[in-house]
Amino acid sequence: MSGALGGLPVTAPMSAARPARIPNQREAAAGTTVAGTTVDHLTETYRAHYRSLLGLAALLLDDTASCEDVVQEAFIRVHSARKRVRDPEKTLAYLRQTVVNLSRSALRRRILGLKLLTKPMPDMASAEEGAYDQLERDSLIKAMKGLQRRQREVLVLRYFADMTEAQVAETLGISLGSVKAYGSRGIAALRIAMGAPA
Repeated sequence: MSGALGGLPVTAPMSAARPARIPNQREAAAGTTVAGTTVDHLTETYRAHYRSLLGLAALLLDDTASCEDVVQEAFIRVHSARKRVRDPEKTLAYLRQTVVNLSRSALRRRILGLKLLTKPMPDMASAEEGAYDQLERDSLIKAMKGLQRRQREVLVLRYFADMTEAQVAETLGISLGSVKAYGSRGIAALRIAMGAPA
């Protein structure tokens, strides 16, 4: 399966399949004990949500190769620690949180690399990318990069990954009130940066 996400080509590792069935609380109480998420459930969750995980990475990073590396590494790490995922329903949350954490690490490495460069990176935009949509997208990305790290993460997860405030709080390990505060301040900062009316 392939397509484009924010101008980046997207290719899923395998065709998306239905996630493995998760036992409900009644079944668990009736004697079905879960010792961490199963390999099958983790794999099916990964396949079903690969595109959204890649999209999440793409909003924090900006090149396809890095995004794919981050998502695959997230799968490997959650696979290695799958016994700690007590509730299979939280498998996707663990994958998302790992993608966010690995994206942060990749950004830190990039910042360090840029500081070590003796001359600036060449402008990679081509002449054909002068269309209005591309300019708007570039303007938004530039404005997003100007936000505080936590504000940017909250806005990306909330509006681009389409997560609820509670899911954002769980993924980032912060309170619901903090999610609302960072989101509100981030939107206000974006409006100012993009010259939109308040």
